[in-house]
Amino acid sequence: MNREKHLKLADAALTRAEKLAGWAEDAARGDGAHKAVPYAAAGTLWDSIARTHLRIAQATAADDTDSEV
Repeated sequence: MNREKHLKLADAALTRAEKLAGWAEDAARGDGAHKAVPYAAAGTLWDSIARTHLRIAQATAADDTDSEV
């Protein structure tokens, strides 16, 4: 996997984390408060995935041309 692919995966994971955080916030304010913690936990997991892909991208050379798997 090359740097560009890791950056795209980091962006996708961060987008998912943001969506889950919004759902957790909405659930905490409404009748679905029991769903807030699972949404927040899932959002934290996706944030961690995003950070991991970002760190890999940062450690990968910008001109890395590895073929995609």
